[in-house]
Amino acid sequence: MRAIVQRVSSASVTVENEVISSIGRGLMVLVGIGRDDYATDLETLTKQILSLKVFPDETSGAMWKKNVKDIDGEVLCVSQFTLFASTPKGKPDFHRAMASGPSRDLYGSFLKRIGELYRPEKIKDGRFGAMMDVRLTNEGPVTFTLDSRKFEYVDPPSSAAPKKNLAAPVKEGETGRQSTHIGV
Repeated sequence: MRAIVQRVSSASVTVENEVISSIGRGLMVLVGIGRDDYATDLETLTKQILSLKVFPDETSGAMWKKNVKDIDGEVLCVSQFTLFASTPKGKPDFHRAMASGPSRDLYGSFLKRIGELYRPEKIKDGRFGAMMDVRLTNEGPVTFTLDSRKFEYVDPPSSAAPKKNLAAPVKEGETGRQSTHIGV
């Protein structure tokens, strides 16, 4: 699972010209679910989000001292399958994202669990699968990417592909000097 977490002074979700969720100070969280995510990923990500110290200590003014629970903030979550897109040729490919049915169930479990770890009334969300207008006022700006399995979502390089020397020396004219040519 992957999340883009933003510290906000306010955020809202509108569907078909109706505001369906809104929060004051807290976190705006875009949540992506990968095709091989499980309950362990959900548990890891909910804990990462709630423990992330992105708020200052109002008394001392020191930055990065408090999490959303410490400030009694709210959390607005929006399901965002595009977080698992790959764009090798400019056109998004969503094969790394979980299919809609199982993703809806896991996202529902995510919302339930984050509410259990904090307070359910502090957790808001958009509408799964809907076209949404998401508005927010990012404080800072402060934005983090969290991942339940940091490097496991990257496709391993193909061993069959020939390796190119991308920094091969190229002679320039008759001067005897060399420069590095970057190949593509």
